[in-house]
Amino acid sequence: MWRYARLIEMKVIPDRIVSLGFGKYVRADRIVALVPIEEDRGSGRRTLVYVDNVREPLVAGRTEATILRDMVGAESGAIEMLRELQVQIGQVRPLLKSSIRSEAGLDLDQLSRRINELSGEQESPRIF
Repeated sequence: MWRYARLIEMKVIPDRIVSLGFGKYVRADRIVALVPIEEDRGSGRRTLVYVDNVREPLVAGRTEATILRDMVGAESGAIEMLRELQVQIGQVRPLLKSSIRSEAGLDLDQLSRRINELSGEQESPRIF
């Protein structure tokens, strides 16, 4: 059974060593595919890991989600969340931003600039 996930951009951290469990380790940038084991799954048999220039897949004792998280780092999800927030801020009209700033003390433009600094990306285009 295939599980569908929302596609997000994830970048593998170069030269990061990822544990496959039971003393097996692979460089994150050498992993080309992760396939969950459906049949005969059990302790020590969770995921098939296909590695560049290795003929047969390695059997990992960890789930594909855990291996993937180690490959891209926990910070990948945080950056995606910041990007989504950036898009939402770009959709807020200037008058409402001003009202939010005066009523709640929350400066959405300043928050947007801070997100740009952290993510290293250009400011998102304004919708209005």
